[in-house]
Formats: sequence, C-alpha cells, structure tokens
Amino acid sequence: MDARESISSLQQKIGYSFKNEKLLYEALAHSSYANENKTVRSNERLEFLGDSVLSIVVSDYIFKHFTHIPEGELTKLRASLVCESSLFEFSKQIELGKHILLGKGEELTGGRERPSIVSDAFEAVIAAIYLDGGMEAAAPYVLSFIPKDITPKGSDAFHDYKTILQEVIQKNPEEKIAYFLKGEEGPDHDKHFTVQVMLNNNVIGEGTGRSKKAAEQAAAREALALMGIRP
Repeated sequence: MDARESISSLQQKIGYSFKNEKLLYEALAHSSYANENKTVRSNERLEFLGDSVLSIVVSDYIFKHFTHIPEGELTKLRASLVCESSLFEFSKQIELGKHILLGKGEELTGGRERPSIVSDAFEAVIAAIYLDGGMEAAAPYVLSFIPKDITPKGSDAFHDYKTILQEVIQKNPEEKIAYFLKGEEGPDHDKHFTVQVMLNNNVIGEGTGRSKKAAEQAAAREALALMGIRP
C-alpha cells in the first residue's frame, strides 16, 4: 500500500476527512521513512503534541466521570489509559500498523507490529486531527477508544480476555474453544463486528467491536463473566 492509498484508507477507518492531508501523511511517517525520503518530516513532532492532546482529553473525561475519587486514583486511571500497551491495543481497532510509512529496514524487521512505533503513530494521528479540525474533532476521536466500563480500581484499559479464557479451558485438555464471525454491519469507517466464542460447538459468549479482534475479546469477556470469572 503506497502513501496515497494509506492516507485515503485510514481516513475512512477513523471517520475523519482531512482538509490538509499533509498532516496525516506526516503523522504516518516514521523516522526510518523520513531518513530515506529527505523531503519528508517524521512524525516525532506530531507525536509530542498528540501526547499532550491525548492527556488533556482523557484527564477531562475521567475528571468529569469520576467525581468522588482522589487525585492519586485519577492519575493511576489516566496512566492506564494512555500507556503504550493501551495505545497499541487502541491502534489495532483501526489497523493503524498497516498504514504507517516505514523505511526498508524497519519494514523487514517487523516495525508494523512494534508497540512503540504503532503507539507513537497513534499519538501523531491525534495531533494531526487536532491541528486540522481543532479539539472538537480530536476529543471525540480519542474518546471513541476509551472503554465504556472503566473503573478506578483495576482499571487497565485493556485485558487480554482471550488468553485468560484459553488458560481456563486448558485445565481440561479435551475442551476446545473457537471463535466465529457472526456478522458485520456499518459503513467502512464505522464497521462493527459480532463474534461468538464456542466451547465444543456450544456458544458460551458473544461480543461486538470495531475490529474482529476487539469483538473476540468482548466475546471472551462475556464467556468469563458467565463462568463467574472477572479479571
């Protein structure tokens, strides 16, 4: 996928059309790509700005939604939402790794799956949206990734429910689980998938998400809840 295709495809996935597409182009340009294309500026400056925009949007959200918890708990909650691992998981919902512009070396060594590269690009895209459309465009975009069921205690933004479910099932070697796509709906920029998780051909959980992986996680989470397990 060339740069033009990446920019066009990603705009559809994030549901935002840039007035100045050069901002998104820069947001996707890793330093390794910029080093090989001297007329291109890397996304490092945008990543710096995006980090601040992300922080203020998340801070504002949790300040208003958790009115009775102290500053220390707010800080921990914010940290769990803006850490590298959370941003990496958020980025998977829009398949951001596919769209990052990488140099040949990074491409060959798996840069598209490297959490540090992808999470930095995620912040750079936030900055690009902010510069192009202001906070009224950036804030809804950021908040679309925030889990609706976060809680101050044990509030990691992402739990690997699939792994937890697999570990539970593996205690009985004869049991097998599998995930099946039940359906999908919505336009390309706002697609929602529904996945069922099966245990020996019996449905034990169902979930929806903006990507197949997110839907699988939601299905696994429901299955664990039905088993009385709450990670």
